[in-house]
Amino acid sequence: MELNKEFIGKEYEPFEIEVEKGRIAQFARSIGEENPIYFDAEAAKKAGFRGIPVPLTFAYTITMDAGQSFNVLEDMGIEKTNAVHGEQGFTYHNEICAGDKITGSQKIVDMYDKKNGALLFIVTGITLTNQDELHVADLHSVIVVRNKQQGRDG
Repeated sequence: MELNKEFIGKEYEPFEIEVEKGRIAQFARSIGEENPIYFDAEAAKKAGFRGIPVPLTFAYTITMDAGQSFNVLEDMGIEKTNAVHGEQGFTYHNEICAGDKITGSQKIVDMYDKKNGALLFIVTGITLTNQDELHVADLHSVIVVRNKQQGRDG
């Protein structure tokens, strides 16, 4: 597989998803979170939130639930079994709470290779806004693809 930099700058169709309090609670339990703000609206309001907030890494779950996980790989014809999620970053601008309707858009920001093309790196960015058109978060992801046609796997 050749590194096709023509994909850099490609933007995908926007997605929209509602953040459900049950999904927040499920995620919080799965990461061992016990803080009542993630399970009880009154506890969240007492802590200064407008509703049940999402745990810090939950924004990636929003993108997964909206079907954004594999569209880049599928678009490029890359087998999922050759790819790993190599890096994830979050920048929050406003809180995300249960009941929010989140709109997002994903873009391929950069692509590069290492080890004489044996590893391909695809950098994506996703911007999230809420129902009030407030910019709530930016996600930065790096997908690492093992290129069997290059390097030792040749």
